[in-house]
Amino acid sequence: MIAPLALFLLLVYAVPLYDILSRGVMDNELSTTWPRVSGALQGWKGQVPGEDVFAALAEDMKASQKQRVTAIAARRLNYAQPGGRTLVMSTARQIAGMDTPPSSGWKAAFIQINPSWNDREIWHDLYQASGPASSFFLLAAFDRRLNADGGISLVPADNRIYVDILLRTFSIALSVTLICLVMAFPLAYLIANGPPRLARLAFLLVLLPLWTSVLVRTAAWFVLLQDEGLINQALRYVGIASEPVPLIFNRFGLIVAMVHVSLPYMVLPIYAAMKAIKPDYLRAALSLGANPMYAFIRVYMPLAIPGLAAGSILVFIMALGYYITPALIGGASDQMISYFIAYYTTDSVNWGFAGALSIVLLVATSVLYVVYSKLSSGKGATIA
Repeated sequence: MIAPLALFLLLVYAVPLYDILSRGVMDNELSTTWPRVSGALQGWKGQVPGEDVFAALAEDMKASQKQRVTAIAARRLNYAQPGGRTLVMSTARQIAGMDTPPSSGWKAAFIQINPSWNDREIWHDLYQASGPASSFFLLAAFDRRLNADGGISLVPADNRIYVDILLRTFSIALSVTLICLVMAFPLAYLIANGPPRLARLAFLLVLLPLWTSVLVRTAAWFVLLQDEGLINQALRYVGIASEPVPLIFNRFGLIVAMVHVSLPYMVLPIYAAMKAIKPDYLRAALSLGANPMYAFIRVYMPLAIPGLAAGSILVFIMALGYYITPALIGGASDQMISYFIAYYTTDSVNWGFAGALSIVLLVATSVLYVVYSKLSSGKGATIA
């Protein structure tokens, strides 16, 4: 009976997920475009190769020029080597015009066209791109690369952006999680233990945003936070500000919008945990001589920890993957990892980088899930 559901999940979830993740470690663009030189470079020893490899490259360049696919190889080399595209395209055009091997040999011809072909770093990049699997994209996601000596080194300073993106993503997600936790705890306590009429109203207000799409809620904040929005108009009306306060396209506006979207997902798990706590526990602690604050900290809080952990992990994981809200509310320096995954998928069509960043995001969320599983395994519910 569950076969249709399993098939549906396989086709629309598992297969696409495997496809994008595999692209982060598979590297076959060069081997498909230039199969001869990719095969000749197998077992490369770290030095500028000999005449046979240059001859294979010349044949591949002639074939790729005829098929008009040289740009694929040029784009792949450009990922690793700034100026690689220009090097490949200009060399391929001249090599394609040579009907016969030059008397000095293909190696000398390539070096004469561009001395960079005598640089072993170029050949290391070609060797690493020869596939079928490669660590290039995963290392690049941490601003690292394999050098010609086989070690791992930092990429040039101008290309070091991904570690900053990861740190920015985690810092924004952590900020949103902490703010939601501080705001959600008293609200969940009110819903779980407050007067029934007030609790029902508060619960309705928590659920109400969930009935509206994230895009609509984000667009509403876009209207509210802009220079001529309701908030700035109110600030000027009461005399707090004489000029529009920059509330949008910055970190402040982004966190405000993300907290608003994420808050219900923090309140509901905490409320569920608090609702399951019997009032008898606190009354027993008070009857044994504990003051209300001590009883709350030592009895009530440990029982609420599973809800706190569940809400925190849920909000943090959700915040890691936010795309619409940072794209609309955040500035250029506030874009998170999801923005770059989308950019490499749709704009630059660099599936390798998109796959590598997706792997990093998946591993991060998996680690967080393991942490949550341990926190919610029952140990947190032990009364100290």
